[in-house]
Amino acid sequence: MSKYLKILGTTSLLAMLAACSGEQQAPAQAGDAQPEVEASVAENPFFMESPYFFSFPPFDLIANAHYQPAFERGMAEQIAEVEAISGQEAAADFENTIVALELSGQLLNRVSSVFFALSSAHTNDEIQALEQQLAPELAAHNDAILLNRDLFARISALHEDRDELGLDAESHRLLERTYIDFVRAGAALDEEEQEQLKEINARIAVLETQFSQNVLNEVNELSIVVDSREELAGLDEALITAAENAAESRELTGQFVLPLLNTSGQPALASLQNRDLRRRMLETSLSRGSRGGEYDNRETLTEVLRLRAERARMLGYENHAAYILEDETAGSVEAVNQRLAELAPPTVANARREAADLQQMIYDEGEDFTLAAWDWAYYTEILRADRFDFDESELRPYFELDNVLLRGIFHAAEQLYGITFEERFDLPVYQEDVRVFEVFDVTGETLALFIIDSYARPNKRGGAWMNAYIAQSHLLGSRPVVANHLNITKPPEGEPTLLSFDEVTTAFHEFGHALHGMFSDVRYPSFSGTRVPRDFVEYPSQVNEMWAVWPEVLENYAVHYETGEAMPRELLDKVLSTQQFNQGFATAEYLAASIVDQSLHQLAPEDVPSAEEVMDFEAMALEQAGIGMEEIPPRYRAPYFSHIMGGYSAGYYSYIWSEVLDADSVEWFRENDGLLRENGAHFRSALLSRGGAEDAMTLFRNFRGRDADINALLERRGLN
Repeated sequence: MSKYLKILGTTSLLAMLAACSGEQQAPAQAGDAQPEVEASVAENPFFMESPYFFSFPPFDLIANAHYQPAFERGMAEQIAEVEAISGQEAAADFENTIVALELSGQLLNRVSSVFFALSSAHTNDEIQALEQQLAPELAAHNDAILLNRDLFARISALHEDRDELGLDAESHRLLERTYIDFVRAGAALDEEEQEQLKEINARIAVLETQFSQNVLNEVNELSIVVDSREELAGLDEALITAAENAAESRELTGQFVLPLLNTSGQPALASLQNRDLRRRMLETSLSRGSRGGEYDNRETLTEVLRLRAERARMLGYENHAAYILEDETAGSVEAVNQRLAELAPPTVANARREAADLQQMIYDEGEDFTLAAWDWAYYTEILRADRFDFDESELRPYFELDNVLLRGIFHAAEQLYGITFEERFDLPVYQEDVRVFEVFDVTGETLALFIIDSYARPNKRGGAWMNAYIAQSHLLGSRPVVANHLNITKPPEGEPTLLSFDEVTTAFHEFGHALHGMFSDVRYPSFSGTRVPRDFVEYPSQVNEMWAVWPEVLENYAVHYETGEAMPRELLDKVLSTQQFNQGFATAEYLAASIVDQSLHQLAPEDVPSAEEVMDFEAMALEQAGIGMEEIPPRYRAPYFSHIMGGYSAGYYSYIWSEVLDADSVEWFRENDGLLRENGAHFRSALLSRGGAEDAMTLFRNFRGRDADINALLERRGLN
């Protein structure tokens, strides 16, 4: 979505409803059948600001039937607002053109924020059907604004005189960014070219939605069905019970169902002793989107790639990657290719050393088979136990979800930034497991509302992410309502939710995004929170991962869920000593996916492979980059690479790009004694609070005092 469909939100001016008392209410299910709610125009909850605190989304009032009327009215209202801006007789000035544009589309943003959040987190057949219908309509709506010739004329005139307008720094940047956004969207093309561009945008929108829905539908269809408990030997007992319950829900009595996650690798591979089951699970995972049938994504993928390449050429770029990267901190295809190329050789060398160790372990056990991709995680855990004298499963009892959240993630934020948290039970949620916290600033005033949606569900897409239902803006008087979404397997009723170490790290990571949104302190919604270049947005969240293993924090939350005893010091030391363990694999699977992304998006339209050729192209690209290892498939293969159908097309490299900044920032915290309030205040004021209101790398330099040094990253990943 473009900035003109960004999630704005506004501060509620209405009184709290009687239902919003201090009493706990039963959670409402957004989009479920709600007979008491009529989807009439008069009662459509999107037609007014939410009556709840901080304009919290009124999930209890929203039915599926409300979405389409709200989208229709929201688009019509914004078009009328834009026509009023572009058609006014008064000469263009910053307030009547740029600020007016920032203020437009509030109804559309209100419904968009909820609809697209739930289409990822709590979808259903009606939402999916409407999502397909809306995709070309919203693309056309976006084009009607960005390709409005009269509006662009006003913006161009202001841009030409920008240095004489007496604007403050944030306003000057907004004018610059607005002009750039319009040019990059095709505002300077002639009318015939613009009509072609509109057709391409509409088609891409349909295909991207289709791709994402296929990924979700197929991951559910391909869940692994197991006939006996014996085949699950090695798997945690709570996970076996969850698999049994999942089978019961599908009327597969006496069987077990292991769900697939969105990545190529699957967590169960680290525990399952049955090699045939491991092979079946990984091969099934890798087959997604390319096995034929209803959810095959190869044709969809290649058409999107060709259309993106055509659009980039129309806009004056060699390929889609060149178009995307020009507007990121990387700046160019060459810069990204160079970074990936310099990381690949040491990564592969490291991974091959790890593979040799695993192969030797297989031989030492008296086996004679060659290490395969489905063996890597299993033997890695055996090697970890042997080398560091502990098993990953030993950690789980110390990583209970509530402890990780309240005594880990929140505790670190309290110590570093002085903020505090209080759970709210009076605000409606869309699913019974979802929780809401009020976040108080160091002054005691409410800073934000934070939503946490922890558990995996069949109607929730894979992975983990943050989104803003309401973004902070002084112009709008809006304050943040942000959400984190995880995909933790829910245990059987009455059992504790025990996390893997990777899940703990992911939770800290996503909360780093939430802090970026909550600490935003900007005037214009276009710059709020995480609205920064894609290859910068992961940086603050990666920094927040450091607190997961910071001794003071880890000691506070890593307590046994039954006894309350702290993790033994020797086990804690072993956890910290494994930070470089298996980094060859982790870096290789990530780089492989990044290289696939770049290779696909650096093609000219005529060079895009056919659907039948795309998997061969993927293999060839990895081989040419020197990172093709059969034992380590890419973290995502092209037909289920959801990132590149969303905001990460030609941008998956951004995690490693951001990690250079992250690793260097972690060094700064260590040099300055870590978890101190003054350190948090500096990071917040110099960087987190500024969103996109200043150049991203300027913000980094304001925080760090210099440009980034890559050596910290190389040392962290064992690549030096």
